[in-house]
Amino acid sequence: MGNKIVTIGRQFGSNGRNIGRAVAEKLGVNLYDKELLKLAAKNSGVCEELLQNLDEKPNKSFLYSVVMDPYAFAYSYNNSDYTMNINQQAFQATFDTIKAIADRESCVIVGRCSDYILRDYPDVLNVFIYAPLEARIKTVMQRFPELTENKAKDQINKEDKARASYYNYYSSKKWGKMDSYHLCIDSSRMSIEDAADIIVRALV
Repeated sequence: MGNKIVTIGRQFGSNGRNIGRAVAEKLGVNLYDKELLKLAAKNSGVCEELLQNLDEKPNKSFLYSVVMDPYAFAYSYNNSDYTMNINQQAFQATFDTIKAIADRESCVIVGRCSDYILRDYPDVLNVFIYAPLEARIKTVMQRFPELTENKAKDQINKEDKARASYYNYYSSKKWGKMDSYHLCIDSSRMSIEDAADIIVRALV
């Protein structure tokens, strides 16, 4: 038996990270979300700020990447092993980090094509968390009280579009499509704890 991994794809405002955290607590394992970026930067030498700028974002042009982080470009240009553009290098750093974590320990990984990256691992449960737009608007407004309903809706559309573009580009699959996952949960139908319990039962 290998390490048991839960990957969580999620719509923005669906409480996917909070559900992932509850799953990790129930299983007694680590949750990896933004933490992946620090590890990827440390392991690869790619600038952490660059990884943050490109995190789950659509594949941008090489010129855009240079404008966003010219220092990272300078590093890459002077690196004799540099063979990829900045976007590809950032994804590769995340890819390698996710695989290293999965080889090392049982855990919960949020987003970043982790289900696709770990597709050949036997003990992985791929979950997608979604919710109706109205429920997600309410959640986002609670999280960011300064946002109006319209601005919350715009933010949701922006984040979901970026996540979908990133996932579809790097995985050759379709983000949010049911047959890409083992389990899909409408988080508006239950509490975070209940959703986490369902995932834990499905894993074990």
